[in-house]
Amino acid sequence: MSVADAGFKIAMRRSSCGGLHARVAGARVTLRTSGAAWLIASRALIVADLHFEKGSAYGVRGQLLPPYDTRDTLYRIKAEVEQTAPDILVFLGDSFHDGEAESRLDPQDAALLVALATGRRLIWVVGNHDADGPRALPGEVVATLELDGLLLTHEPSDGHAPGEVAGHLHPAAKVVSHARSVRSRCFVTDGERLILPAFGAYAGGLNVRDRAFDGLFAREPVACALGRGRVHALAWPSLIGD
Repeated sequence: MSVADAGFKIAMRRSSCGGLHARVAGARVTLRTSGAAWLIASRALIVADLHFEKGSAYGVRGQLLPPYDTRDTLYRIKAEVEQTAPDILVFLGDSFHDGEAESRLDPQDAALLVALATGRRLIWVVGNHDADGPRALPGEVVATLELDGLLLTHEPSDGHAPGEVAGHLHPAAKVVSHARSVRSRCFVTDGERLILPAFGAYAGGLNVRDRAFDGLFAREPVACALGRGRVHALAWPSLIGD
C-alpha cells in the first residue's frame, strides 16, 4: 500500500501485527499498534514519553488521579517485549514525569523495570522532564542514540532533519468519519523523519495540525493513527484541527 499526497508517495506495507512497515531515511521501521516503533535491522523496540508517576505527581499537588498509570504503562511495554524479544529497548525521553518520580516508584514497578532490562540493552534517552535520567535503575543514560543510520532523540530539532526519530510532541490525529470526529494518538512521518506518539497512560496528545509541527517536515507528512488492532495511514489533507 502507499499513501499519495502532494505529488509523492510514502510506501507502507501492512505487518502481521496490524501495524505498518515503513522506511524512514532508508531504515526499515515497523509502526506498531501499541505506539512503539520497531527497528528491524538492530532489533530495537522504541517507546516515547512514558511519563512514569504522572498520577502520583498530581496526587502530591492534591489533584487525585488513579495512581496506576505507571503499572499500566509497564505492562504494555512488557507485552511488547514479549512479542518482539528485542535486543535493545529504548525509552525515548520523558520516561519520568518529574525529577522525583523515580523515588515514588512502587517497588513492584521498579522490579519490573529491572526485569525489562535483563538480557538486553536498556537505553534511557533523556528528555525535558527527566534531564538527569534514572539514578538507581539499570540501563544506559544518553542524550541521543544512533541506530540503523537514524538519530534517536527526545525533542525534534527545528527544521528538516532527515533520519531523526523523536518524541516530545505527543502527536494525535483527528478526522471526521461517518458524521462524527475521531481522535487518536499517531506516528507522523514524511519518510525522512519520524515522530512517535506518547506511550504513557496519562501522556495525552497534541493535534498534528498544531503550529508546533510547522516546519518539521520537508513535505506533507502522513499520520499513522493507532486504531483497535490496526494502524491507519491518513493523508495530511484528511486531518482536521481540534
